[in-house]
Amino acid sequence: MSTSQRRGFTLVEIMIVVVIIGMLAAMAIPGFQKVRTSSQDKAVLNNARQLAAAADQYMMENGVSFVSYGNLVGPTNYVKIINPAANESYPDSYTQGVTITVSGVAGARTITYGL
Repeated sequence: MSTSQRRGFTLVEIMIVVVIIGMLAAMAIPGFQKVRTSSQDKAVLNNARQLAAAADQYMMENGVSFVSYGNLVGPTNYVKIINPAANESYPDSYTQGVTITVSGVAGARTITYGL
């Protein structure tokens, strides 16, 4: 008379594993969000630097102290394309010596680039 015993995980063991995975996720997710925010801010700041350099170049070449976004960005202009990193909006015009303020970064933040 042989009886086969089936071994498996108990409900308590499965629940312990689920709790451990939940704790690891709770620790990791804020770190990932912080890295994502930081990389978005760096991309927006890099775009602002490109626009500032293009505005300076345009102003020097044309002897003006004001330039519009359309004169800076385009296939035949100083900057070919600006790829938004976090649904931000860039200013429509740039004045010599005035900081560039990029608003609406990820819907909540504002980044300024001083000249």
